[in-house]
Amino acid sequence: MKGFKRPRPEFPKRAVITAGMPYGNKSLHFGHIGGVFIHADTYARFLKDRIGKDNVIFVSGTDCYGSPIIASYKKYLDEHGTEAEHVSLKDYVYGFHKLQKDILGKYDVAPSLFASSAFDRSGEIHKEVSNALFENLYKNGYLKKLSTLQFYDEKEGVFLNGRQVVGECPFEGCQSDKAYADECALGHQYMPSELINPISILSNEKPVLKEVDNWYFVLDEYTEQLYKMVEKQRKERLVRQTILNVTEEFLKKPAIYVTRKEQEKVIEAGVEFENATLIDEEKKPSVTYEFESLDDRDKARAILDAKTIRYRTGKTLVPFRLSGNAKWGVPVPNTDGLDDLTFWVWPESLWAPISFTKTYLESIGKDAADWKDWWISEDTKAYQFIGEDNVYFYGIAEMAMLMAYLGHGPKSEEDVENINFPQLVANRHLLFLNSKASSSGDIKPPMADELLDYYTKDQLRMHFLSLGLSKRSVSFNPQPFDPDANKDEADVVLKDGNLLTNVYNRLLRSCFYTTQKYFDNKIPNLEVSEEMLQLVEKTALNYEQNMYRQEFHRVISDLDSLIRKLSKYFSREMKKADDADDNDMRAQVIADSFYGAQVTLTLLHPIVPESSEKVLEYMNLNDSVWSWDYIMEPISKHMNDVENHKINTIPPKFDFFAKLESQFK
Repeated sequence: MKGFKRPRPEFPKRAVITAGMPYGNKSLHFGHIGGVFIHADTYARFLKDRIGKDNVIFVSGTDCYGSPIIASYKKYLDEHGTEAEHVSLKDYVYGFHKLQKDILGKYDVAPSLFASSAFDRSGEIHKEVSNALFENLYKNGYLKKLSTLQFYDEKEGVFLNGRQVVGECPFEGCQSDKAYADECALGHQYMPSELINPISILSNEKPVLKEVDNWYFVLDEYTEQLYKMVEKQRKERLVRQTILNVTEEFLKKPAIYVTRKEQEKVIEAGVEFENATLIDEEKKPSVTYEFESLDDRDKARAILDAKTIRYRTGKTLVPFRLSGNAKWGVPVPNTDGLDDLTFWVWPESLWAPISFTKTYLESIGKDAADWKDWWISEDTKAYQFIGEDNVYFYGIAEMAMLMAYLGHGPKSEEDVENINFPQLVANRHLLFLNSKASSSGDIKPPMADELLDYYTKDQLRMHFLSLGLSKRSVSFNPQPFDPDANKDEADVVLKDGNLLTNVYNRLLRSCFYTTQKYFDNKIPNLEVSEEMLQLVEKTALNYEQNMYRQEFHRVISDLDSLIRKLSKYFSREMKKADDADDNDMRAQVIADSFYGAQVTLTLLHPIVPESSEKVLEYMNLNDSVWSWDYIMEPISKHMNDVENHKINTIPPKFDFFAKLESQFK
């Protein structure tokens, strides 16, 4: 890029983008699209323009396994009776996989590969990757076989997995609305025995706990290494502070919180704990016992349970379960007498993007073993777009398993500075009408395909990116879905889309109509004015910096400012030219404005790709416009034949960025 004087961010030579995987028992709702996929797709498209399309891989796919899918399939069979007899569990999940892929296409979300963890070649490779990772961790001593308690429904005669049990999170101060067998809705991890008031969703009765053997990754032993990782990321200042803060919360020592009333019982009973430090802060409603190890904490829990003294546990790292006994899952290698286990869905979904990367590389004739060049080599970067509830899994469990895979043990002397960790891009909650909505909760979210009956994909992409989910939870308030909406007021969802359908549309039409009328459809080949160059350069640099930090709301703000300034420039300068009836002045305004519109098009391309490409077609320019290598070059750089170049003629009231018919009423 020529002419830029300010320092600019350095991007990797190659990049992998991932988006959180939707479960294979549902379609996509507004949160999937507006909270993760549009952001991931926009960044992937930007990087393709910025570092070259062959240097970017964007993968995602359907999360095909897990107890929620089994429970959903059972409910489906119960509700549909004989008409569902021919639908197998595989058919059920594969149908949702195809539906998800179709809906992503309607939003211009275009992964290099939208795969699945169970089907086709990606499913085969995912099983291979799962086996290889297990064997690597086992061989190097990073797995241990633990006999732990698992919920068992005596009425149904089955062990219960994951979300087949609901209760209350045991963590002090947790605000989640639901907790499951060993995790709550906010991602807190605990042992099943800690869940408060458990209920089986199969029988609606309290399950019992029975001992089962499973494989666990020694996550709790990686506390020190994860601290070093957080320190490294704080120095780099690329990972959002909220992510680092959440990560650090889980790196605390094991703790138990006892209310002051219950603490009186502890004192009366003369209870003493091994290797514990009592922290008593006067203004707090509870006292804290901090322990040196999980074993010490669990011994204390046993003492309190025996004396029926109530308590809550604190956030800390616990062994990360890898296996379970669900029949529908990726098989775990039979090892040390543990047979017929399957991988728990959460860990295998963490390495699924690597499976998908290998699948994609193979599909384009590359060596699947080259996945490391895309994920962990020095000159690449993996960006993982997730929701904030999943930081524990991606920011802690995945990072520790990556260290283990690379040979960094819990006590390794090697510095984590040498590890190129994936960069998490975690968005805050996308609310619906000021409440947290989920398909399994009381407030049902609108489905992604429903929204397209009321808004265009461009309007929705612009709106979701503008919400600032990197900073705070924000409510999505679409007027057609709000029973309390004032229909006389403007729909807030249309605000940022109107920048394109109104302001930018008018600018483009004015440029085209003036060129058709005065210059025979030829853009005047003149040097661009200094005023226009400075305006465009400043915006492009701000935009690039904000994209670098995945601050998408600032990107939309950059575009808003630029487009409005371009519009004002055209109106002001063209009025001067028309008042003077000076064609030379008109020529300069057109040359400047088309240049500004062209650079704006480059900036819009990752956000509204199909419409941007439509404008490019009417400008009759080649696709070098999208490359940041030429972003400050004159518009003639993108003409195949400068001497004979002409824009395409457009009819009156032509729309480059369309509205729905219903929006004109």
